[in-house]
Amino acid sequence: MKPLTFREPIIQVAGILDLQECQTLVDLGVSWLGFPLRLTVHRQDVTEEEAAQIIASVPRYVTPVLITYEHRWREIHDLCRFLSVRAVQLHGPVAPEEVRRLKEVWPTLWVIKSVLVKPGVRAQECFQAVEPLLPFVDALITDTEDPDTGACGATGKTHDWSVSRWIVERCYRPVILAGGLTAENVADAIRTVRPAGVDAHTGLEDASGRKDPKKVAAFLREARAALANL
Repeated sequence: MKPLTFREPIIQVAGILDLQECQTLVDLGVSWLGFPLRLTVHRQDVTEEEAAQIIASVPRYVTPVLITYEHRWREIHDLCRFLSVRAVQLHGPVAPEEVRRLKEVWPTLWVIKSVLVKPGVRAQECFQAVEPLLPFVDALITDTEDPDTGACGATGKTHDWSVSRWIVERCYRPVILAGGLTAENVADAIRTVRPAGVDAHTGLEDASGRKDPKKVAAFLREARAALANL
């Protein structure tokens, strides 16, 4: 696979249910699609085989991203190969040695590591948890941890954006912002945090759990305008 390259800020939509939803998102202009697999809390939206079929259908300019709690380099590597993705978002605890080994065997794989923001936890503490991984990852993504459910991401809840802003200002890697983002708050979030991109999941869904095209279109419009003005 060729190395992943991109020129525009990242706007990712995660949690694709099927081919139809994927095609709708692509038609709306979504160019980063997140596929959560091997989760510890949430139920998977699709099987690994279904995800591979969906990913095989997307145009080459669209970047599919594996989102996983898997922490062993071999399993991460093999799942990325099976899915034919060039980017992976590691959402659970993972040892630096595992990520180092992953990048050693697959240098062009784009690795994003989550930074989990808990209520009342200082920015320094959140950042210190992932700082040893920085030499081996390509970007960070700050997301909300819900202490009530144990969910790390896809909580539908925002976090203290000043924590993410603190990390953006001190990290030499790009930082993507996630956590409860919607069309209504994404512009304020971008102006506050100044991230390299944004990610949304539950905030773009309708009552049935499918992505609402109107919400997605509005989110893209607001996010693009705010990112362009940074």
